[in-house]
Amino acid sequence: MSSGQSLFRSFLKLPMSVLVKGTAIPSNPIEDHNIDATKPVVYALPFSSNVDLLALQEQALAVGLPDPMEPIVLNGEERNRFVFIASRPTLISSDQNVPNESIALFSDLLKEHEKDRELDVQVIPTTVLWGRKPGKEETPKPYLQPMNGLQKAVAVIASGRDCMVRFSPVVSLRYMADSHGTDESIAHKLARVARIHFSRQKLAASGPNLPNRQVLFHRLLKSQVIEQAITDYAQENDISEEKARKEAHQIMDEIAADFSYKLIKSGDQILNWLWNKLYQGINVNNASTVRRLAQDGHEIVYVPCHRSHMDYLLLSYVLYREGMVPPHIAAGINLNFFPAGPIFRRGGAFFIRRSFKGNKLYSTIFREYLAELFAKGYSVEYFSEGGRSRTGRLLQAKTGMLAMTIQAMLRGLNRPVTLVPVYIGYEHVMEVGTYAKELRGKRKEKENAGQVLKTLRKLRNFGQGYVNFGEPIPLNQYLNEAAPNWTQDIDPMGTSKPQWLVPAVNDLATKMMTNINDAAATNALTLCATALLASRQRALSRDSLVSQIDCYLSLLKHVPYSQTSTMPNASAEELVAHAESLDKFVIESDSLGDIISLDRHQSILMTYYRNNIIHLFALPSLIAQMLIRQHKLPLEAIKYNVAKLYPFLKKELFLNLDETQLEQAVDSIVAELERQQLVVVDQGFVSMNQSNTQTLMLLGRTISETLQRYAISLNLLASYPELGKSDLEQKSQDIAQRLGRLHGINAPEFFDKGAFASLFSTLKEQGYLDLEGNCDSAATETLASLLYGLLYPEVRLTIQESVHQSDIDEVIAPE
Repeated sequence: MSSGQSLFRSFLKLPMSVLVKGTAIPSNPIEDHNIDATKPVVYALPFSSNVDLLALQEQALAVGLPDPMEPIVLNGEERNRFVFIASRPTLISSDQNVPNESIALFSDLLKEHEKDRELDVQVIPTTVLWGRKPGKEETPKPYLQPMNGLQKAVAVIASGRDCMVRFSPVVSLRYMADSHGTDESIAHKLARVARIHFSRQKLAASGPNLPNRQVLFHRLLKSQVIEQAITDYAQENDISEEKARKEAHQIMDEIAADFSYKLIKSGDQILNWLWNKLYQGINVNNASTVRRLAQDGHEIVYVPCHRSHMDYLLLSYVLYREGMVPPHIAAGINLNFFPAGPIFRRGGAFFIRRSFKGNKLYSTIFREYLAELFAKGYSVEYFSEGGRSRTGRLLQAKTGMLAMTIQAMLRGLNRPVTLVPVYIGYEHVMEVGTYAKELRGKRKEKENAGQVLKTLRKLRNFGQGYVNFGEPIPLNQYLNEAAPNWTQDIDPMGTSKPQWLVPAVNDLATKMMTNINDAAATNALTLCATALLASRQRALSRDSLVSQIDCYLSLLKHVPYSQTSTMPNASAEELVAHAESLDKFVIESDSLGDIISLDRHQSILMTYYRNNIIHLFALPSLIAQMLIRQHKLPLEAIKYNVAKLYPFLKKELFLNLDETQLEQAVDSIVAELERQQLVVVDQGFVSMNQSNTQTLMLLGRTISETLQRYAISLNLLASYPELGKSDLEQKSQDIAQRLGRLHGINAPEFFDKGAFASLFSTLKEQGYLDLEGNCDSAATETLASLLYGLLYPEVRLTIQESVHQSDIDEVIAPE
C-alpha cells in the first residue's frame, strides 16, 4: 500500500465515523457462509474506492473477519488483502476496466496454489451499498454504476446512515486452481464472473424499478384480457363501456400498492423501536437460503403462517434488515382503514376482498395485477390460511392465491418462481385474548383506528419473536414432477385452466403448510405451556417442570423434527426462569419448594402456544401414550398402531414423514426414550420404566385430547354407520363439548367443527368411508377399539355413555 493512499484513507476516517453507520449482511457471515478462520481471506470489491474499503474495514472487524487493510502473508511475501474488480471512474473518464494490479493479484494467488497443495485462499465477494432506493421505471439506478469521487461524496452524505456491507459466500481458490488451472486467463474469468455476481447482488438488495401508479393502471387497462372483461361487464350490467372502465380503474385503485422506499426506510427505524419496546429479541433463521434465491434471480413468493397483525410488519422488517427487498403483501381489505390503509399501501400492501366469487371484472383485474407483479420481478407475500389462526394451529390453506401464482407462471414467466414458507412465532401474541373470546362466540371486532390506539396503549415486553424461513419450494421443479407437460399449457393471455391445475394446487398447498410447520421454533413459553397443560391440575413442581422441559429438549436434539426447525440454546432451568418472567404463571411456595401453575384463564390462552409446536411432539407423545395405557408392548405392535393412526395426525397437523419413514422414526424415538430412561427395551418388547413414569405420562398427554376427539367420531361412526357426514360432525362436536365440561378440557380446537371435518376427509382417504359415505364397519370398529385402548378409563366411559345417550333418531331421516 502506497504511503499516499494510506494517508488519504487516514484522512477519510474522521468524516466517515460521523457520517456513516453501516450494517453487515449477514450479521454473522463466518457462520452463515462457513468461513474457515484458519485459512487466508481476501476481499473482492466491485469498484476501486477508498470509501468502500473503509466501510468494509469497520464491518469486517465488527463481525470477526480479518482487517482488509492488513496484508496477507503467503510463503513470507506480503500481498494486499483486497482486490477491486473495476477501476473507479473520474470526472473526465468513465473507464471501468479491471485494474492490472487486480489481475496480477489473482494470477499470483492462483500460482501460489500450484506451488502449495495445502493452500486454500478464501475470496469473499463484498459489496458496499449506499442506499437501496429502487428508482422508477425507465430510470437507471445510479448507485448500481461506479461513482467518481464527487458522486461518492454525495452518496456518503445522503446515504451514509443507509450503508450496507454485504458479504457473499466464499470462493475457494483451491477449487478454482484444481478445476480450471492457474494461468492468467483464469484470473480474467474470475473477474468477469465477479462482475456478474455483484450486479445480481445489488439488484437483489434493491429490487426492480417501481412503476408510476397511473402509468401501471393505464398499461393494465389496455391489456386485451381486461379490455374484454370491461366489455363483458358493460354488457351484463347494461352500462356504457366508459362507465365500466371507470369502475375498473376504481378497482385497480382499491387493490394496487403504492410502494415507497422512503416509507420503508423511515419505517425501519420506527419498527426497530417497536420491536425493542415489545420484544426482548427477534430471532431469524435460514435467511441465507432466501438471499441466495434473490441473488440467483428467482421470483420469490413468501407464504408465512398467520398468527398476528404483527406478521405483516415483522416479515418486511426482517427482510429489509437481512439485505433483501420487502415484498408486496396481499392484505385483507379490512385493513384498508385510515390511517393504517394508506401507510400499509405505501409499505407494499395490495388489498384483496375476502371474496370475489362471481365478480368477473374484479377477479380479472386482480389476477392481471398479480401477474404484473410477477412479470416485473417484485417479490410477493400472502397468507394462505386466509386469516389469523385463532387456535395456534395451522389452518387448512385457502388455495386461491396459490392457483393464481401457478396461472401467472402459465403466462410464460422468464424466471424461476419459488415459494418460501415462513414460520412466524411469538412468546406472546397480543391478540390471543381476543381469539379466546371469539372462539367462545364473541363477534369479531372490525379493525379500526380506535382498535390500533387501544393496542398501542398495551405495549409491553412480550418476550422473544421468531422468523424461521422454511425449505423453499421451486415451482418449476414441482410442476415438472406433478404435471410433466405443464409447459404445453403456457398461454400468454392467461386464460389457460388445465385439468391438472386443481389437484396440483391442492397437493402444493399441503406441501407448503408442511414446510411451514417444519420450520417451527420452540421457545420457553411454548415448552412450558406444553408441559403444564399436560398436567391434570395444570400445575407442576418446579423440579418436575424442569425435568419435563429437559425431556422435550432432548427429543428435539437427538431426534430432530426437521432441518429447518429450531430449538433454544438455553438450559431447561434458564427456560423456565425466562417463562416465569413473562408473568403468565401462578407461583406458590411451600416447605418442599415452588409450585408453578396456570389459572383457568391462562390455561385457555396457553393452549394457543402449545398448539404452535404440538406437531413436533405428536409421534413421541403417541408412543408414550401407548406405553402409559398398555405398560408393555412389542415394538412391532407400536409400529403397527402408529401406522394406523398416523394418517389422521399427518392430515390435521401437517406432519412431514411419509408412511415409508415411520418405522425408522419409531425406532429413533423409542431409542431416545430408552436413553432418557423413560422406557426399557428388552427382546423386542418396550415397557415403561416404573421408577420414572411422570415424565412419560406428561409426554403422552400432549396428544391425548386429539386421540379423544378421534375416539368420539370413530365410536359414533361404528355405532351408527348410517349417519351422514354433517350429522356425524355435529354429534361429534356435541359430545366433545360435554366431554370438555366433564373433564375440564379448555382447548378451543377440541370443539372445533373444522377439525372433525378434516377427520372425516381422512376417513374417506383411508377407505373407512367410500365416496358415497358408506362405512366399512369392520375397519371402523377396529380403529375405534384401538383408540379406546389409548384413553383413560374415566374418559372412555364418558364417551361410551355420550355415544349411546345421543338422540340419533332425530338426525336419521325415516325411509
